[in-house]
Amino acid sequence: MTIVEIGLPKRLVELTLDGESVRVPEGATILDACTAKGKSIPTLCYGDTLKPANACRVCMVEVEGARTLVPSCSRKVEPGMVVHTESERTKHSRKLVLELLGSASDLSTTPHVDEWMSACGADPSRFGPPAPPSDDRDDRRAGEHEEPDGQTAATVRQPAKVDNPLYVRDLGKCIMCYKCVDACGDQWQNTFAISVAGRGFDSRISTEFSTPLPESACVYCGNCIEVCPTGALSFRREYDKREDGTWDEEAQTQTTTICTFCGVGCNLTLHVQDNEIVKVTSPHESTVTHGNLCIKGRFGWQHVQNR
Repeated sequence: MTIVEIGLPKRLVELTLDGESVRVPEGATILDACTAKGKSIPTLCYGDTLKPANACRVCMVEVEGARTLVPSCSRKVEPGMVVHTESERTKHSRKLVLELLGSASDLSTTPHVDEWMSACGADPSRFGPPAPPSDDRDDRRAGEHEEPDGQTAATVRQPAKVDNPLYVRDLGKCIMCYKCVDACGDQWQNTFAISVAGRGFDSRISTEFSTPLPESACVYCGNCIEVCPTGALSFRREYDKREDGTWDEEAQTQTTTICTFCGVGCNLTLHVQDNEIVKVTSPHESTVTHGNLCIKGRFGWQHVQNR
C-alpha cells in the first residue's frame, strides 16, 4: 500500500531581506518573501498563473555572495540568504532596464510603470526621440539590422493589427515578455498559434509564417490577453474606446458570475462601463479556470446588449 502525503506543511526558511529577518515556506521565491514582508518589487513578465520567464529583468535584486543580480520572481530562497532590494546596484539596473523598455516600446497602458519610472528616476527620452513606426517588422529576415542613425531611439513602433472583431494586437507596446506565447503553448492552451520570430531587436511575436490571425491556428480563447502586462493585446471594445478617449477604468464595475454556455462552471468577471460590458476576465484564484477561458466565455457576451 502506497501512502501519499498531501498538504503536509513545508518547513520555514529564514533569510534576511533588506536588514530584516523573514521566514517563508521552503520553495518560495525571493518575490514571495518580498510580498510577505509588504515590499513591492516591480515586475512585468511575472504572472501568478505562469512559470517565470525571466525575460523583463525589472525585478532583479542583489544576493550577497552572488556574482550577478538575480531575478526575484524565480530565484528560490535559501537558509541564511541575505537579499538587498534597494541597493545602488539594484536601483541602477532597474532604472536602466525601464529606460530601455520605455525607449523601445509604448508603455502608456502598462499599469504602475509611471510610478516605477518616477521612483528610480528613469528617463527613456535620454536615448532620443523614438524612430518612425515600421510596417514591415513581420517581413524582416533574422539577423538583418539597419544601421542606426544615431539621432533616434530604436523602437518596435508599428501600426496596430486590427484584423478580427474580437481583439487587437498593438505590438508597438510589446516588451517580449513571452507570457502570451506560454499561455498559448504548453502551459495552458496548447494551441501553439503564436511564437517568437526573428532575432535580437527584430524579435517579435508572430503567427506561423506571419499568417493573418483569422487564418492562423488561433482559437480566440483570449488567454494571451489575460496575461499581457502592457496592453499590447486588448479587447477590440477596449481598443476602440481608448482610441476615441472614452475608456475609463475608474468608472467601471466588476461583477463575477458563472458562465452559462456549458456545464464546466467557469467564473467570469464582467467589466461594465456605462451599462455596457466592455471586457470579460476570469479570477486567477478560481480552481476551475485559473484565469483562463474559451472563446465563448471570453467573447460571447455581445448578445447581452444586442440592440
